[in-house]
Amino acid sequence: MNRYWFQPKRYGLGANPSTWEGWAQTLAYAGALLLAAFVTAAPLQSGEPKPLAFVAITVSLTLVFVYICWRKTEGGWRWRWGEDDRR
Repeated sequence: MNRYWFQPKRYGLGANPSTWEGWAQTLAYAGALLLAAFVTAAPLQSGEPKPLAFVAITVSLTLVFVYICWRKTEGGWRWRWGEDDRR
């Protein structure tokens, strides 16, 4: 079953969560970013922050999140101009 988790935004580019799966995906992404921040800020072994590791993790998580949002958005992603652009 191909159910959409996100609805396109009325103005601009992107989407908003519209089902519990979309909200769960968004919260999981935010939680993973917070976990990455805590893990890379002060590792238990050395105590030195690892900013490049945080950037690599953030970019990877964001690419996966955006891909899932793009695939699960009803009507796809494109620039929208409000009610006149509902197709």
